[in-house]
Amino acid sequence: MTNPNLPMAAMGGGIDLSGLAQAHQQRQQAAAGGAQPGGPAGSPAGASGEAFMSLPDAVVNGGEAELEQFSQYSTRIPVIVQVYSASDADSAALAPVLDDLIRSADGRLLLLRIDADAHPQLGGQPSVLALLGGRPVPLFQGNPPREQIVQVVNELIQVAAQQGVTGKVEITGAPAEAGEPAPKPLPPLHQEAQDALARGDVEAAKAAYEQAIKEAPADEEAKVGLAQVSLLVRLKDKTLPEIRDRAAKFPDDLDAQFDVADLDLSGGHVDDAFNRLLGLLAKSDPENKNKVRERILELFEVVGSTDARVVRARQQLTNLLFS
Repeated sequence: MTNPNLPMAAMGGGIDLSGLAQAHQQRQQAAAGGAQPGGPAGSPAGASGEAFMSLPDAVVNGGEAELEQFSQYSTRIPVIVQVYSASDADSAALAPVLDDLIRSADGRLLLLRIDADAHPQLGGQPSVLALLGGRPVPLFQGNPPREQIVQVVNELIQVAAQQGVTGKVEITGAPAEAGEPAPKPLPPLHQEAQDALARGDVEAAKAAYEQAIKEAPADEEAKVGLAQVSLLVRLKDKTLPEIRDRAAKFPDDLDAQFDVADLDLSGGHVDDAFNRLLGLLAKSDPENKNKVRERILELFEVVGSTDARVVRARQQLTNLLFS
């Protein structure tokens, strides 16, 4: 529902908020039937202007579940929602402006940022809207001048006050440094890989990076991510004693030596990992030499091409290959 008291309210094809509107109507019906309206489960009531809950940051990245949660928060505090796309230049330019305005409000505004590419079920396009009293209020699209955004935010606060939505959230995290840019949203497949890693699914993370490279062969960040995740996949279900014992028993076994090099690298012993493989390359036959070279180059990706240890090892590799 568009609020006529807010400017720039035309929003062609924004996020699908029909579920929120229905939830708002249900809450209204419950209140009319005698239920006491309130905030989200577990949040104390709190008087007007008092902190009714705490959050690490007033700016939150989320999806469908957070959208419903923040809709409930909006019965206490105005919420702004930015629906963005990594491929949309306006989204990237708008993010730091919104972050600055929300964080400067001292806990009297919240910002929920939703990746439209990662949550296609919401049917969203890049846009900005408000949640006020549980209702969605379209605000604007694109990246208007900052002064216009400030005007919209100020009018939102005024309308919220008229409706008694004047709650406050205690922000427990460290304040962002002045002028600090908002982190650039990750491409969808990169975010998918990071989400998989967060839940411990290294195979899914590897598959996401492989798909990213398939779609964009020049994606260097995906190549680095794939190298790092591949190392984790190789070490999965292997114990430290098992790896070291096998490497000691079979010094000429490539896989055994590769495993202990992975182990060294994962433990921060970068030079040990490189030296082991360089020594292995020096005594390998031509066929195995190429396998060792490929593994060394993969570990270079994991550490980073500009790292001093990689620079040194790369020079040693060149000397061994062309000596």
